[in-house]
Amino acid sequence: MIQQSLVLKKPVITEKSINDAARGVYTFEVDVKADKNIIRKTINEMFNVHVTKITTVRIKGKKRSAGKKRIAVFQPDRKKARVRLKSGEKISLFEVGQTK
Repeated sequence: MIQQSLVLKKPVITEKSINDAARGVYTFEVDVKADKNIIRKTINEMFNVHVTKITTVRIKGKKRSAGKKRIAVFQPDRKKARVRLKSGEKISLFEVGQTK
C-alpha cells in the first residue's frame, strides 16, 4: 500500500489545466500505483475539499537518446489524475494572480 504523502507528486500547471480549474476540475501527477480511492482520500485530507469524480490516465515513458554514444534511455511511465470537486470548492494551488 502506498503512503498518502507519496501519492500526489505535483500539480500539472498548463493552459488547459488552468482553464479546467476555473470549472472545478484539477489535474495532478500521481504515483503510478495509486488507485482512485487512495487519490480521493489523499486530496480530501490534504486540501479539505470533497471530490466528486476522478479520471486517471497512464502515460507511457518515451524513448530518448542520451550520452556521448547516444544510448537509448527510457523515461519512466507517468499517471495523471483529473479531479472534479463539489461545486463552490477550490484548491488554491491553481489560482493565478494578475500580473502587470
